[in-house]
Amino acid sequence: MMQNRKANVNDYEAIINLWERSVMATHHFLSLKDKEDIKKELPLYFPHLDVRLWHDEDFIIGFTAINENHLEALFLDPEQIGKGYGKQIMRTLINDFGITSVDVNKQNEKATGFYLRCGFEIISEDSTDGAGRPYPILHLKYIEQPK
Repeated sequence: MMQNRKANVNDYEAIINLWERSVMATHHFLSLKDKEDIKKELPLYFPHLDVRLWHDEDFIIGFTAINENHLEALFLDPEQIGKGYGKQIMRTLINDFGITSVDVNKQNEKATGFYLRCGFEIISEDSTDGAGRPYPILHLKYIEQPK
């Protein structure tokens, strides 16, 4: 059964390794330099976010990072993508953590489709990411699902 726990500084290396494996599998549009820069920036953000490790028994499925009601990051181990974990995590984030918004790279079409299937809709777009890199960002808002 999948569970989550708040990550601590001892988890950062495992989280960054998972992030790197996930990005290599899903973010083909990022340049190598930008991947390296983002990898260095990640640990600077962690202390300011609610970072959670999602695990099943003894293996890590993925991690999320939350800032109030905004999902800053959701990354799954590439070997766990497509097994329904992402949907379970999103349901928990929406129901238990009150997530109402998420940003996604426009070029990451699979992730965009995933969020749309989870009940989000695109409300706006920026031509660059938060650091000014040339990757368009879609801003999505959760729309209540009919009961």
